[in-house]
Amino acid sequence: MTLSRTAKAVATAFTVSGVVHLVRPQTFDLAMPRWIPAEKHRDLIVASGVAELACAAGLAVPQTRRAAGLASAALLVAVFPANVQMAIDAQQGRNTAYKAGTLARLPLQWPMIKATWDLWRRG
Repeated sequence: MTLSRTAKAVATAFTVSGVVHLVRPQTFDLAMPRWIPAEKHRDLIVASGVAELACAAGLAVPQTRRAAGLASAALLVAVFPANVQMAIDAQQGRNTAYKAGTLARLPLQWPMIKATWDLWRRG
């Protein structure tokens, strides 16, 4: 079975994001919801990067694609509050492109969640 367009797109997005989480975790400091204790932020940023890389690898392998689809959908739902926080905080800044980007990514997550859910359902 070849890698579907959907699995390839999500795996690529997770790979890029996962690497950034590990190489430049400070990029995500402001995304952390305020209800999460500050001393947990870096650990959660790194853990979510590792989870993204694991999901990407799982999506690339036919034998693990179904489980990785479910894990990917769960991960996208789990990080959604951080993306909302990032978008809210970005609106206070001056960088118009960054503000627009953080807002634009929110509705884009829902098709990704559906796509990964479908990868799980289809097997």
